[in-house]
Amino acid sequence: MSTPDGWRPGIVALDIDGTLLKWVEGAGMTYEQIEPAVYDAVHRALDAGAHVVLASGRSPHGMTPIADLLDLRGQDEERVWIVASNGAVIFRYPPFEVVREETFDAGPAVKAVLERQPSAIVAVEERGVGYRVSTPFPDGELSGDMIVTPVDELVAGPVSRVIIRDPESSADEFVAMASELGLHGTNYVVGWTAWLDLSPVGVSKASGLEYVAGELGLTSADVLAIGDGRNDIEMLQWAGRGVAMGQAVQEVIDVADAVTDSVFEDGAAAEIDRHFA
Repeated sequence: MSTPDGWRPGIVALDIDGTLLKWVEGAGMTYEQIEPAVYDAVHRALDAGAHVVLASGRSPHGMTPIADLLDLRGQDEERVWIVASNGAVIFRYPPFEVVREETFDAGPAVKAVLERQPSAIVAVEERGVGYRVSTPFPDGELSGDMIVTPVDELVAGPVSRVIIRDPESSADEFVAMASELGLHGTNYVVGWTAWLDLSPVGVSKASGLEYVAGELGLTSADVLAIGDGRNDIEMLQWAGRGVAMGQAVQEVIDVADAVTDSVFEDGAAAEIDRHFA
């Protein structure tokens, strides 16, 4: 979407991993530290009156430490808005308060994937603790504790998000698998590795941000969104200005209005400073 000259966003929506935080090469995880340039740019936006909203595939307990690292604050001392679990959970912070949560029956989709990919492991968020997992994930890939639980129990009731991971496969293999299976009744997105997020139909970072914007009296036209992964595609398409990080996968670059520098060059700060220098 093209924005008018002099446009200044009312909401700055920021992905976390690969946008605010730098990837640890080959490790499937990011360094939990905010570069000074990014911190300063975020605070210029806050000081100018913008709402800074974190929007991530992370679960809520994996996002509050990032809000703390950024010293995020709302306007007029209000709590900040955060979009978690790829839009399935929306909460205010601090203190932590879930405002909206979307759930679905993940059982049929998980069964279909495991029939095709029997070596895959499954995780469901255990709020405030970590994740219940069929088998432990590689170190550093999930925040919090991992509680080993049979798959049938993991998806016995409604869930907001399911992660399916296979360290022995590739992202391209997971893209092909998800496309061929169709995964009816869910939204799905493949990460940088063989990592598949399942969420309720119609739920994405875009739907979560649309809810937040409405609560703030704003629209998509007021939103600057920055991200780097496949789970950012809907968000970048929806926002008034959607910007891909320089190292983003091609599918993300193709839908973006612009491309900034990579996360290793503080690209998020460069884009924010275009509007709040």
